[in-house]
Amino acid sequence: MEFVSQPQPQEHGDQRGNLKDLMIIDNENSDEIVQIQIIHEETNMSTSSETTNKCYLFLLGMNYMLLFIGSISSSLLSKFYFNHKGNSRWVSTWVQSAGFPLLLLPIYSPFYVFKSTHRKPYTNFTPKMLLLCIVIGFFLGLNNLLFSWGNSYLPVSTNSLVLSLQLVFTLITSVIIVKQKITFANLNCVFLLTLSSVLLALGSSHDKPKDLTKTKYFIGFFSTIGAGLLFAIYLPLMEKIYRQVCCYSMVVEMQMVMELSATVLATLGMIINGGFYEMKKEAKNVFDLGEKTYWLTVMVNVLTWQFCFMGTAGMVFLSSSLTGGVCMTALMTVNVLGGVIVFKDNFGLIKVISTLLCIWGFSSYLYGMYKKMEEKKDDSLEKIIIHNEEKNMTTDDA
Repeated sequence: MEFVSQPQPQEHGDQRGNLKDLMIIDNENSDEIVQIQIIHEETNMSTSSETTNKCYLFLLGMNYMLLFIGSISSSLLSKFYFNHKGNSRWVSTWVQSAGFPLLLLPIYSPFYVFKSTHRKPYTNFTPKMLLLCIVIGFFLGLNNLLFSWGNSYLPVSTNSLVLSLQLVFTLITSVIIVKQKITFANLNCVFLLTLSSVLLALGSSHDKPKDLTKTKYFIGFFSTIGAGLLFAIYLPLMEKIYRQVCCYSMVVEMQMVMELSATVLATLGMIINGGFYEMKKEAKNVFDLGEKTYWLTVMVNVLTWQFCFMGTAGMVFLSSSLTGGVCMTALMTVNVLGGVIVFKDNFGLIKVISTLLCIWGFSSYLYGMYKKMEEKKDDSLEKIIIHNEEKNMTTDDA
């Protein structure tokens, strides 16, 4: 006879209380016991996997909600600022990253206030990682400036749908930088969303405000394209860097460094162009809804941009740069509807078709992700069974 000890389950003990801690294996009943062992190990693996998946899905959902709220609110508030005679693109650029001190709360409170972690903030933060965050932060600041130029000239609906072009850029840069695998779902989604943007560009001449010249319109249009291209490079670069990150807390810490760098760039621009004096002047004499509404708009916009960028970073860390890009592009449809409802933007047939294509492409991508997750589950179960069979063959030989 051979004695094989079974580990006592730490959790769900009542559900599996009928399993014995010690099983006696003889040659006659070895096949039955092997099957029990396999089922027992598969149950433990399944329980652990379910717990991990719940935490992962909760964190993923939380970051998508941050992205959802931040993307819609920041886009509408930026347009609100320009619609009510706010005209400083440097102010609009500055508010996108100036809220970085808000990240101090999630960075330091878990260790110093709640005592919920043993990891000190910025542990394992190497000089190389710090340098990369600073450099990428400056590029992020340039992206913010281009976005402000585009948002100041284009209607919010046109601006949002043109930005969906960044998805095709993201697919290309993801293939080059992080070796993203190209699948039918990827290609179909990118094709549909790109077609959506092309249709919008061809029919957007009737969507221009009356006081917007053709020159300014094209400046806004190509500034938005440039912002999409820079952000498409930013996403896979961050995915590659995040592969060296040990936890979600480091993602928040890196995001703070990058936004600090972007704020330095925007602050220099504000100082050189008299942006801070212009901000005071706008609040008192220019903004047509009054000084209090002006500062409230600026402060809320600072907060919503933090939601947007933190949600994006979390999505890239928890999934991939391409998935983050797809989720952002899908929110463009909501931004379009927001622009139509809030600012009475024109919503003609071309925008209807563009919106439907956007929804179709995103749905196709989600279905592809679902199929991929199902395949991974099947592969994991098969590996468990093969591993146990090989282990038991080794035991029999011994």
